[in-house]
Amino acid sequence: MNDAGSSSEENQTQTHQFQAEVAELLHMMVHSVYSEREIFLRELVSNASDACDKLRYEAISRPELSNDDPQLSLRIRGDTSHGTLTIADNGIGMDRQELIDNLGTIARSGTKAFVQRLSEAKDGAGLIGQFGVGFYSAFMVADRIQVTSRKAGTAEAWTWTSVGGAGFEVAPASEDAAGRVPRGTEVVLHLKDDAKKYAETFEIERLVRTYSDHIQFPIMLAADKGELRQINAASAIWQRAKTELKPEDYTQAYQTIAGAFDEPAMVLHYKAEGRQSYAVMLFAPTSRPFDLYDPSRKGRVKLYVRRVYIGDDAELLPPYLRFIRGVIDSEDLPLNISREMLQNNAQVVQIRKAVTSRVLAELESLATKEPEKLASLWEAFGGVLKEGIYEDDERRAQLLGLARFHTTKGGEPRSLKDYLSDMRPGQSAIYYLIGDSIERLASSPKLEAARARGVEVLLLGEHIDVFWTAVPHTFEDKPLKSLSHGDVDFGEVALLDEKKDEQSALPSVDDALITAAVKAVLGERVASVRASQRLTDSAACLVADGKGLDRELERLLAMQDRATGAKPVLEINTHHALAKAIADAKLASREADVADLSELLYDQACILDGEVPPDPAAFAARINRLVVRGLPG
Repeated sequence: MNDAGSSSEENQTQTHQFQAEVAELLHMMVHSVYSEREIFLRELVSNASDACDKLRYEAISRPELSNDDPQLSLRIRGDTSHGTLTIADNGIGMDRQELIDNLGTIARSGTKAFVQRLSEAKDGAGLIGQFGVGFYSAFMVADRIQVTSRKAGTAEAWTWTSVGGAGFEVAPASEDAAGRVPRGTEVVLHLKDDAKKYAETFEIERLVRTYSDHIQFPIMLAADKGELRQINAASAIWQRAKTELKPEDYTQAYQTIAGAFDEPAMVLHYKAEGRQSYAVMLFAPTSRPFDLYDPSRKGRVKLYVRRVYIGDDAELLPPYLRFIRGVIDSEDLPLNISREMLQNNAQVVQIRKAVTSRVLAELESLATKEPEKLASLWEAFGGVLKEGIYEDDERRAQLLGLARFHTTKGGEPRSLKDYLSDMRPGQSAIYYLIGDSIERLASSPKLEAARARGVEVLLLGEHIDVFWTAVPHTFEDKPLKSLSHGDVDFGEVALLDEKKDEQSALPSVDDALITAAVKAVLGERVASVRASQRLTDSAACLVADGKGLDRELERLLAMQDRATGAKPVLEINTHHALAKAIADAKLASREADVADLSELLYDQACILDGEVPPDPAAFAARINRLVVRGLPG
């Protein structure tokens, strides 16, 4: 950010450049008209409410900050004659540097990705709310914005001004503006011609009722004669009884609390009483929040203590439930609790444990009563919930029960209970296969023996699957077993086709002869070569040794230069014609043919595993030699 004036001359007007991403964002706001642009008022009201919350919290330790004006509130005034709309609060306020920092930059990771996604969206309003850049949405309706602010406990007021171009100005507030803002912030929107309706009293009331009725602080509307009247309910909706609320009340509360545009897929509302008293109102979104996969994995559940906002980073739910939005309001925690204290507070730990159990119990209830809703939630957030299978020992079985998996049966994702109910006689384990896509997994040769016996296999195509399966799991006493890791024996499960059974009874080539011959050619590139129990049609495949990591995890670590260096095991279908050709060549001492065919087996196995052969040029030359050798002379 560049200053046009000297930073030491703080009494002079200074021009600043927006952060590059903000400038691009504003360009889209100014030159685009999103269908839901009326959400700008909700965003500005939400910011004003946050400012009041912050002052109320700061005033716990510094009561002098609010003694002069203890009644926190928001004020809205529309001026149809001048085409302006003013939103003001008497909250914490901002000093000069905070105006520059808060209104000139987006201090969040993933900003560029967000701007790119917004530019590609047909309607960006939902993204604006998800990403938390609500202030800038005001440029959808205003061609000029003035923000005057005086930080609580300070004497100076400052005015930030922008027309939505490349920069903004910051200057000492005029005497008139400073007089209107003894503390807090005033935002004045100079409305565009096609947005003048937002200055009308009826329209202001409609938008507040629709989007901000449950803001905790009174929202006062300035009438024509200067009189103020409250236009919102200003109640902590989570403290109200469930019997008093309708579905539309929950939807409005969710959209207000979470800054969302979709409807909640699940609502959890209750009061806990006993050793601890607290109110809970939580929501599962329908669509994924933009920051769902942010590396910080922070939750967004707001913590209140006796209706006083404390923060939204109290880690009230484990990271694998970070998509949940809402409020937890404690009656017992001290009001002056710090963020550091929150991390180790025994009461917070108990709340986290109890609420986590209730959320999972509610998801289980959905699975029983409304399975379609649970399926939809799993499709949106299953990748995050699977993190809990890896991290949460205590609730691992519960999360496995909630999980839904694509399987070789096709159709809709299935639960492990569904899987168990369809297990074949003699089947002793739950089988799965990991890869980078469901489509590629469905055609893997490693499924051949399972398919021949009607054994269902879970197809795991997400990166997180690599990690949670790295820990041994059981579900209702049945172990989960990988088809690409260690030995697999389906000997106790009958083949579906008896003719296949007859074929498997035919004599194969000498296992010891062929495995030794291929191992001699491949050397240290493989840990071992062995006859396969998982192949029926394909010639070979690569699997991981039972003592090492799964092949997919090893591959993922290799991308990060953290591979263990473990060598794969090459499994050979000793009934395959190619295996017989290697055995015949070995017995006839045709070592060149043994080498070419062994290398071909290995290269094929690499390709079937989604990898490029180690030496593509040698692979092509080898194929050419074998093809020419087989042509009629």
